[in-house]
Amino acid sequence: MTTDAPATSAPEQPTEPAPGRPRPLWRWLPLVAGVGYFVVVLLAADTAPTDLLRYAWYIGFGLLLPGTLVYRALRRQPHTLVEDLAMGAAVGLVLELPAWAVFAALDRPGWLWLWPLAIVAVFAAVPGLRRHWRVTGYRPVPVGWSWTVAGSVAFFTTYLSYTFLERNPVLPAGEDTRQYLDLAYQLSLAGEAKHQFPIHLPQVADEPLYYHWFGYVHMAATSLIGGIDLPVVALRLTVPGLCAAAIVLVATLGWRVSGRPWVGALAAVLFFVIGETNFTHPVNMPFGTQASFVVWHGMSMIYSWVLLIALIAALADVVDRRPDRPVAPIGPGAFVLTGLLMFASSGAKASSLPVVALALAFTALVLLVARRRIPWAVVVAGLLAGAAQLFATAVLYRFNAYGIEVGPFWSFERFWEQPPTRPDWQQPLVVAAVLVAFLINMQARLAGVVALLWRRRGRLAPLQVFLLGGALAGVALYVLLRQPGGANEYFTRAGFTFGVVLSAWGFALVWDRATLTGRQRAALGGCAAALAVLLTLIQLRYAGPAPYGQPLDPVRPLLGWLLGLAVLGVLAASFWYALRPGVPALRGRGGLVTLTAVLVVGAPGLVMDMYKSTQAPNGGAYANVPMPRSRIDAARWTRDQSRPDDVIATNVHCLAIRNGWCDSRTFWLSAYAERRVLVEGWGFAPRVATTGPYTPFWDEDLLRRNDAAFSAPTADGLAELRDRHGVRWLVVDRSIGVESPELAGLATLGFDNGRLAVYRLR
Repeated sequence: MTTDAPATSAPEQPTEPAPGRPRPLWRWLPLVAGVGYFVVVLLAADTAPTDLLRYAWYIGFGLLLPGTLVYRALRRQPHTLVEDLAMGAAVGLVLELPAWAVFAALDRPGWLWLWPLAIVAVFAAVPGLRRHWRVTGYRPVPVGWSWTVAGSVAFFTTYLSYTFLERNPVLPAGEDTRQYLDLAYQLSLAGEAKHQFPIHLPQVADEPLYYHWFGYVHMAATSLIGGIDLPVVALRLTVPGLCAAAIVLVATLGWRVSGRPWVGALAAVLFFVIGETNFTHPVNMPFGTQASFVVWHGMSMIYSWVLLIALIAALADVVDRRPDRPVAPIGPGAFVLTGLLMFASSGAKASSLPVVALALAFTALVLLVARRRIPWAVVVAGLLAGAAQLFATAVLYRFNAYGIEVGPFWSFERFWEQPPTRPDWQQPLVVAAVLVAFLINMQARLAGVVALLWRRRGRLAPLQVFLLGGALAGVALYVLLRQPGGANEYFTRAGFTFGVVLSAWGFALVWDRATLTGRQRAALGGCAAALAVLLTLIQLRYAGPAPYGQPLDPVRPLLGWLLGLAVLGVLAASFWYALRPGVPALRGRGGLVTLTAVLVVGAPGLVMDMYKSTQAPNGGAYANVPMPRSRIDAARWTRDQSRPDDVIATNVHCLAIRNGWCDSRTFWLSAYAERRVLVEGWGFAPRVATTGPYTPFWDEDLLRRNDAAFSAPTADGLAELRDRHGVRWLVVDRSIGVESPELAGLATLGFDNGRLAVYRLR
């Protein structure tokens, strides 16, 4: 593999409309349509118009304005306005982290809106920075690129509407409302970031939180600067907004690294329109979860993607510093961007930096072998990645591994476990079948990578080596590591951010070789769309539940589907080969048609996920727990009456009691009260990450004194909770246990809806 070959794209020249000729207004139609559709979907999900206006204010004033100004100051030459804004949004997310830390440490979180003003003041006062307010020399954005990106945003927003927005009300509508388990936990972390510093585990007031919590700072900042109720931020605005940002960033990244606008547009489609390949209903993912479930059940995934995509764009300049690249390099500011984005990525998701570090190591090794000299810029970037990872490991996670350990092929072993009835000669075939199922299930959208390697004959440009390293790193970490709950899949998804760009680039090379006419391009697009519809209809009609019983059963439907597609593919290829002598238009285009078909195979995935969600509450999430309105009313009343530093005690600790064991994953009180709870549920505490939610609470004496405040209260006991632990409020759920009659004489009853009562300590 050599790396001295160019990326085969001609340099772009910045162009502007001729003087006196304004840019045609119809070029803005994709933006208007995309934003309009986004707004309509959120309004249909019962988002208040005033909240949308406040969110638009936050995005414009709190992220885009300061972030874009700083990005313009760091990059050398402009490329497109949309790239400035997309990268500016990512930079804004980075800058709001230290701004939040400063105001939170000063106990003035409500002043967070001042940090964008500080950036504005600097750029207004410093003469050398004023030029960044108005920039010329932008390259016009192709209308086809704009419509493709807008369509991808519209599709994925629709997807989120079906699987998330329509299934989870902002506030419970009644006593029978159910909600996915993690949503309340996320909300509680956002409430903690909104009111407290340093961050603790809000369900156990005195327990530090060693976790990737930067995304929840973003939710808190949205609420603080925008003045939006936190449940609206968490359950309506943040996830769709970050997904839209990620789509635009992928499209601009693909354009920047390849020099081809439609490589970026196709990369966005591969990432957010084409899903994982499967053949079950309800959707069963043996090697992971569908993309929508990943981004809304744990918003840290989509938050980290936004930062990671921007980081890849900055690292592209570090990896390939040639001035004659198709898109003008960012310049020396790329190193500053790299450092900032690595710092933010360190606490966004633990799966991001390891993939980046391995991609840089792979790139450095290949460049060293090919050029026989040390690529110092890549080495410096690798050292920055190591420093950021050390910061995360030592400061954010305090060396907690959360159960992750080396375990090669752990994620596959359960599928190829050999039952006594299987002959030994069949076992290698089963192992091979499971590995093929994984590649098709999770990696089919990256088929263009194989095409790129074939077309380039191994002569990859440095940027292509870097992207390949990231795609391989995600898979390698998934294969080599084990973690409870299968969380090692997040490494694979971090690798997607590299792989989809390289796959789209490979498709572009195959497209170039085919030299299609306009009519042939239209025919290929129409056939691809027809194939996507046909595959979706077949799955809607014939896909059924995944079987269980034998180890291989969960992947059998996928293997059967692949076998059927392979047979059809062979028949189609034979038919193509037979027609080729008499139809010259077919010659030299079979590879393009084949690659198109392979990439489209995953098209039913997200549609099937939407279909599943129409038949199951909360997007079909597996942990669907009660979230009665009476509890939320009590929690929000407590929030409105209490101070941010007040601590609450409660008698609710268990989601359920199973065989005498407490499932301690209950988070509703800390979530909707936005206050720390002395002891609520400890199931997600870092110290029980490896033992699970049924682990008994580690401080039996504290739990005993907490519960005694409800069952056998005394003046001395309540005073100790107040003076030693800061408890000011007692929230009792009478469906768990009725409070002692003595409590009414020792504390003041402030709220009572029959099921829930809230007392204030005197």
